[in-house]
Amino acid sequence: MSNAPMHYIDTMSDGSEIVHYEHPGIPLYIHTGLLSVYPGRRARCHWHDDIELMLILDGDMNYYVNGEIVPLHTGDAILVNARQMHYGYAYNDRDSSFICILFHPSLLSSCSSLEKNFIDPFLSQTDLPYLYFDSTQKKTQNIRNDILRMWNLKDSADPYYELRVISTLYDMWADLCSMTADKANDPTHAASSDVLLLRRMVTYIHDHYRESIALSDIAAAGNICNSKCCAVFKSEIHQSPFDFLNTYRLQLSADLLGRTDHSITDIATDCGFNHLSYYSKLFLRYFGCTPREYRSRNKAQH
Repeated sequence: MSNAPMHYIDTMSDGSEIVHYEHPGIPLYIHTGLLSVYPGRRARCHWHDDIELMLILDGDMNYYVNGEIVPLHTGDAILVNARQMHYGYAYNDRDSSFICILFHPSLLSSCSSLEKNFIDPFLSQTDLPYLYFDSTQKKTQNIRNDILRMWNLKDSADPYYELRVISTLYDMWADLCSMTADKANDPTHAASSDVLLLRRMVTYIHDHYRESIALSDIAAAGNICNSKCCAVFKSEIHQSPFDFLNTYRLQLSADLLGRTDHSITDIATDCGFNHLSYYSKLFLRYFGCTPREYRSRNKAQH
């Protein structure tokens, strides 16, 4: 089982992530990973139009979705609905391995009737940002088995695995629609105003990370004061605005180190770091190695 490297993060004009699928034209991405490859064992807070499925193979993880923290342990799984703020981070500083599957809802919209009756109603439930599948409950076994099956299909190198994965997704979607039929209009999980503020400020960072950014710039994106800005970041994602900004820049730089031959100085500058020494110091703190060592390791694995 291989761990896919972090891929370059592109965003739409609204700040949502553009997922780079394995095969253009087939909106599907399946990989395994380790939380320890992320700076501070914390993935980037983001959102996208795709549905995300996560199954914990080993270890523990906390999963943030729209202000809620969902503890995930070995065998647990979670589905994150489209366009929800989410990310995973270490539980008690433990590492975890996982399967992650992203697919665009259009993959299941083979005709307008299916889309209207079964896809759109699920996506439009703003009070249903995620579904948690507890490994101790038998009623969730089918969902967890489906995630494992889709990974195994990908790992088998079957030339038709996408077709078989789509078939599995249809079966899973029927189960999901059945499970959520009584959850409509439940306000329990509705996004708070602070989550909406965070989304606007994160969007600003995604759009302007190459520039010199002040705290007042981030706060202005949410139309709030500096102290409120810091409070929102701390309460929602347990980071300061500048910690989030630096982590985002570092993740972008790590991907560029692994997939390009650009100089380290050029990468640092392109990701918003004006001083190479400061960039190298932060990189060592977050990744436990220098940028040059990271590049050497990444290329050695490929």
